[in-house]
Amino acid sequence: MSADDAELRIPQRRSVANFADVMNFHIESENPVVKAVVEGTAPQPARLAAARGILPLPQNDLLELLVGLTRGDDAELAAQAKQTLASQEADALHAAITSDEVATGVLEYFAGREELPVSVHEAILANAKTPPAAILEMAANTKNGQLLELISFNQQLLIANPKIMEAILGNSNRSPEAERRAAEVKREFFEKERGAQQIANELRAKGKDAAAEFIENGEFADRIGEDDGLSIDDALFLAEHIEVPDAETDDAWLGLEYLEEIYEETEEQRQAIVNKIIGEFSLEDDELAAERISTINRVMKMNMKDRVRLAMKGDREARTILIRDPNRIVAQAVVQNPRISEQEVEKIAAMRTVTEDVLRQIASNRQWARNYAVMHTLARNPRTPMANVLNILSRLQLRDLVALSKNRNVSDAVRRQAMRLSQARAGR
Repeated sequence: MSADDAELRIPQRRSVANFADVMNFHIESENPVVKAVVEGTAPQPARLAAARGILPLPQNDLLELLVGLTRGDDAELAAQAKQTLASQEADALHAAITSDEVATGVLEYFAGREELPVSVHEAILANAKTPPAAILEMAANTKNGQLLELISFNQQLLIANPKIMEAILGNSNRSPEAERRAAEVKREFFEKERGAQQIANELRAKGKDAAAEFIENGEFADRIGEDDGLSIDDALFLAEHIEVPDAETDDAWLGLEYLEEIYEETEEQRQAIVNKIIGEFSLEDDELAAERISTINRVMKMNMKDRVRLAMKGDREARTILIRDPNRIVAQAVVQNPRISEQEVEKIAAMRTVTEDVLRQIASNRQWARNYAVMHTLARNPRTPMANVLNILSRLQLRDLVALSKNRNVSDAVRRQAMRLSQARAGR
């Protein structure tokens, strides 16, 4: 069971107190009185007065304080606080629930109180701060079909939290309209054979806009689920690695429409690339994780254009894999990724298997040229083009020039130039 499923599993019928006990209570109020009373640092008489609701506090602070006391170890205070919460007037409670300042814990507490007026529960559902777990409990346990109907109207909520949808369908008090809407979402997004657009819609509902763009715009989008294309699971897996939206990338340097014609790849060539990349990782790590091998295989199912897009928009794991792609266009796209860090660039600059075009690209980048560690690493890499190395040498410190002049891993020309520069700096 995943962490999300564990958090949102459909609860059995239970008391509000038990529901509260399993929730971590976080004090949102900045009022020091609230913190002192809830955490037990205030004198006992003050805590008892607070539990009775007679401390002069703003309504939102008072409600958060009372809910906090119901979750404490002091049985007397908890019982008194529950009694005070139960005596709250509906109008005042409604005003607090609709406030932007209401604490999340207060919304959670009152979501399970069935005796409250429908208007209060409607306000809880309308408040953006109400946690999905609280709505799940309401959907599973409420006897009010009107509330179930209101929950079913929030399609994005159901897509992002399918357990709520199942709770509606499992509640015998559901109205026909609530059942129809929940069943429609289930059929459309979870049962129907999903194409690229359905997957993109689900990702957007979860706030993953960059991943949705990637699914919509990829060459593989039209072949998702087909025998010769990516499976739905593969497409979703790759989308999870996307972190850069279209607006942050500039692919003007690429003629993507011509790439596949110029660099057409056979299945055998792609498998050879997979073997090459796995081999490189194996040299770095004796126990290569099965998850990474699986990721490499999934990435290499993509054609070249889609690998370029993944390189420019993917996360660190995607970049780590695709910088090893022997296709220079894919590898160059990695260093065009706006989220790439200078630490990653320094590591790439040291690689002996990366193409010369990538090393030339790093050496010519103004931002990275200001990073001494990157430039020093490039100078020591025997694959860095000679013209770039000679330009870098004039910026190296004396001790690094001396070390480079003795480095047998670089070319004779680089060692000689490093020696000339070091001797000139030393006045010899």
